[in-house]
Formats: sequence, C-alpha cells, structure tokens
Amino acid sequence: MPVNAFVARSHVLHRALAYEPQKIVSGSGISFTLESGQVVLDACAGPSVSILGHHQPEVTQAIVDQLGKIGYVYSGSRYTCDVAEELADELLQESPGGLVKAIFVNSGSEATDAALKLATQYFCEIGQTERINFVSRKQSYHGNTLGALSVSGHESRRAYYRPWIADNVSFVDPCYGYRAKEVGESDAQYVLKLKQQLENEFLRLGPDTVAAFVAETVSGTTLGCVPPVPGYFAAVREVCDRYGVLLILDEIMCGMGKTGTMHAWEQEGIRGPDIQMVGKALGAGFVPLSGVLLNQKIFDGIAGGSKVLAHGHTFQAHPTACAAALAVQKIIKRDSILDNVSTMGCCLEAELRQEIGHLPYVGDVRGRGLFWAVEFMLDPLTKTSFPVEHNFSNRIVEVSAELGLNILGNLGKTGSFDVELVIISPPYIVTETEIKSIVQLLKRSILLVIEEYTLRFGKKAELALGRIQCQL
Repeated sequence: MPVNAFVARSHVLHRALAYEPQKIVSGSGISFTLESGQVVLDACAGPSVSILGHHQPEVTQAIVDQLGKIGYVYSGSRYTCDVAEELADELLQESPGGLVKAIFVNSGSEATDAALKLATQYFCEIGQTERINFVSRKQSYHGNTLGALSVSGHESRRAYYRPWIADNVSFVDPCYGYRAKEVGESDAQYVLKLKQQLENEFLRLGPDTVAAFVAETVSGTTLGCVPPVPGYFAAVREVCDRYGVLLILDEIMCGMGKTGTMHAWEQEGIRGPDIQMVGKALGAGFVPLSGVLLNQKIFDGIAGGSKVLAHGHTFQAHPTACAAALAVQKIIKRDSILDNVSTMGCCLEAELRQEIGHLPYVGDVRGRGLFWAVEFMLDPLTKTSFPVEHNFSNRIVEVSAELGLNILGNLGKTGSFDVELVIISPPYIVTETEIKSIVQLLKRSILLVIEEYTLRFGKKAELALGRIQCQL
C-alpha cells in the first residue's frame, strides 16, 4: 500500500502512513465533529482518556486561571505550587490501600519508567541491591518508552527495539480465563496454577533478586478488558509478600474510576499495591498527565536513606496539567460521576450481551464499569482464532468509523494468543440513549464485516458461519 499523499506532504510524522487522517474540528459531550461535518460518537474516549467528554468549561477555566498565576514550576528546584499539592491531597487524602505519596509525570509510559526506577531505588536505599529482576506478564502493555517496553509482553511493539530492551525482566502467563483455562478446570484451580507459576519464577530467579511483579489490574488493549479471575490478585499479593517482592499495579488505562471504583484493585479484596501507575482518566486528556502512587514503606525507604528522589523530568508536576486534573477529579467527586459509571456500565453490559453476544464470530463479551471488550473468534465453539492477516476486528473499527462510531481495535500480534477484539469505553458522562446508539452502530458494523468476510473468504468462512448459526 503506498504512502498517502497528504501524509507525504505533511510536516507531521503521522503514526499511520498509508491513509489520510481525518481532521477533528470540534467536540462536545461524547461526540466530536470532523472537517467533513460528520459527527462521530466517541465510544472509546480516544484510547480511554476523555472521560468527561470533549468540552468541559470548568476544566478550561481552571487551566486559564492557573496560567494567570504561573505557567511553570520546576519540580527539581526548591519550589512547589498549590495545584500540585492540592491534586495529591485530592487523590490520597484517605490513603487508599496505604498509598500516601504521588509523583506526577506526563504520559503513562513515563509513569511506568518512574515506577520501575522507584522500585529499584527503594531496594538500593534499604541495602538490598541484589534485587534487580522484574517479573511481568505475557501479552501485557505498560507503555512505549524503552523501560516500559521492557516490562511489556507485547511481541510486535517490542520487535524493533529488542537490542535496547532490558534483560532483567521475565514473563509469566496472563490471567486470561476465557482462553487459557483448561477444559473442566475451575477458577480456583486456575488461580492456584498461576500462583504456583509466579512463585516458581521467583524461585528460579532467586527470590532475593526479585524487585517487583508488574501487572495490569484489568488487562487493556493487548487482551481486551480482561478482569482477573476471582482470587487471582489475592494469590499474587500473598506470593509477593512471602518473598518481599513489591507489587506494582498498572492502572493507567483501567483505573481512576473506569471499572466503577476509583481504583480497579479495590474490587480484588487486597490491601492495595506497593506502587501504582495512573493516567489517562486522571486528567481526562485536557492536558497530558499521569502519575505514580506509592505507599509509606517505599517513602520510608527513601526518607531513611538518601532523602532524594533520583528520578525526575523537566515537566514533572506541571502546574497547568495538575490544575486540569484537579478540576477533573473535583467534578467527578462533586457530581458523583462514578455512580453513573456503575449504572451505565450495567446498561452497557446488558446491551452488549443482548445485541452483540449472540452474533456469529463473537466469542466473549467482558469488562467492568465502562471498560468493555468484544472478542471475536473464527469458531467460538472450538476457540479457533482468526488468522491475524485477515484483519477482522480492525475492519470492524474501520466500518464503525464510516458509520460515525469511534472504537478501539486490537494492536497486532501481541503474543501466543491471537486476539481479535474491539474495546468500548465511553466517557463517564455517557447516557443510556447514547449507549443504545453505540451498541446499535457497533452491531451494524459487525454484521457488515461478517457479510464482507464471508464473501471474501468463501466456503471456509461460510462453513464456520453456518456452524455457529446452527447453535443460535
């Protein structure tokens, strides 16, 4: 496929070179308007970011007010500013799960790097310098910087950069009950197997050499909104505690209210992580901001040692970004928006299961709160995957866009499980009427792609389609 003419002319290096990006000229509520005049329902809030929609006057005013006070404060100096302190207070005033301090950075990838460096510094400060190994999960994604890619089990995103990727990271299986549980295996048996695998990996490395286990509380784009099997994180927490390993939870995508509670781990029956990454919904996309939250133990380690955070960035705790995020978080609390996440999440689940769940090629509908995915299988009965080159779910994303619906698709070859999926994660302010419109547009897109796929791949697809339809 040739390089698009517009992309070739543009001085912006666009991420996709083969097609011309459509220009967004304005946004309101959960929709945005293209230069063509088409209004698009944003059913994924970008990559699960714009949780208050695309226009929020209170946030705009907070940004303007802050710029009227001071535009920049260097976090590496002896100075701070009110909004950074107030945002940290807003997030941590009740010490959720024992988390008591925050580091504010720009992107989620930066947050992951900061968390890894924080864990490394902590063990150096307390004299356990041999703890240099990290354990993560296959088919995970924690960001696109080199540090974040090192702990990401995303095969295609790691491929170009393997010479740069750290060699002190190993991987265990994800908690992916839909595809990985054996026939007849109970949830409890599956959790026990994963628990033993994690412990065995710690023992293989030498438990005194392991710094942290890194995991997404609810898997994001690589597996598609996969909630953990009940008991999984309690088992993980137990193994980490037994060997003095830190638990680092990545809630950049799934956290800050997306699953119906402010932190996704609150639904897992654990006391909380030692370190947590947050982002995306933290500032709702108005100004880039992500963060790292840490508990008292980590703080005490640094306070009892060098008394200096070794990690830092020029734009860390940027006042304008903190002002925007503070306004976002105050609106969420004041307007009880997480109640809407829970209520509309139930509505979204019901609509997806009723309208989408029975369609041909639909294997699984899963998620929590307003964070849902549909996984497609060539044959759901045998859990036979689509060939990656058939591009099934990305075609649904393309057709949805043509119909005025913005959703997320899969991210290529992420690991041993070939996962075809779409993610529906609308803004927290979504209404029941909007959810019904989203699901109907998605249903229409899926049916159009099914018809197109059957014509394209002929008898092979017809046989699979017929076999599935017989079960309906």
